[in-house]
Amino acid sequence: MSRLTALLTAPTIDLARVAAHLDALDHGARVAEVTSLGKREQARLFAAADGFRPLALDHFVPEGHAPMREVVHHGRNSLPVFTRFAKVFTRPDDPRAAGEVVWGYNRTSGLLQTTVGPGYFVAYPYAKEGEVLIDYLRTPPRKPDGWPEILPNSARLSRVVYYRTQDVMRGVSEHVSIGRATRDGKEMPNYFVLCRED
Repeated sequence: MSRLTALLTAPTIDLARVAAHLDALDHGARVAEVTSLGKREQARLFAAADGFRPLALDHFVPEGHAPMREVVHHGRNSLPVFTRFAKVFTRPDDPRAAGEVVWGYNRTSGLLQTTVGPGYFVAYPYAKEGEVLIDYLRTPPRKPDGWPEILPNSARLSRVVYYRTQDVMRGVSEHVSIGRATRDGKEMPNYFVLCRED
């Protein structure tokens, strides 16, 4: 059992200790611990993170990153299969959108990417202060070179995975965030944890 898992299975979660532990790790160790979390730990982490660390768009694309330069967040979801993935974000090249939104998509294995689709989204501050919404109801108008073709989330098997969904994101530590999926505004029992690559 990893130290992170132990902290998240304790009777009471001390999120300050969780954040300090994650911040003390190097990137490889941090990704390894974060992507070892199962559904129960992710659900507990999401609940504990409510109001803990205010999250803003610069968590996903830190200040100083040039527009249309990608920032990768390694992730694990709580689904029974295809659990490893990455959410890749970029700051728009449109100055009118600067600070208002970031764009992104889901990077998965080759076959899954082809059959399901890239799952493009627009992220922006959520109605609840300190949280960010990843919105699959919206797609970016363009993308950085090298990203897959932008497809609507009603296409391919993306209709089953991303269509009509939005993810609510909460902050955990300097590099780590936790999300919960909703569909048509209703919470789903699906969670995922992300770790930013600097």
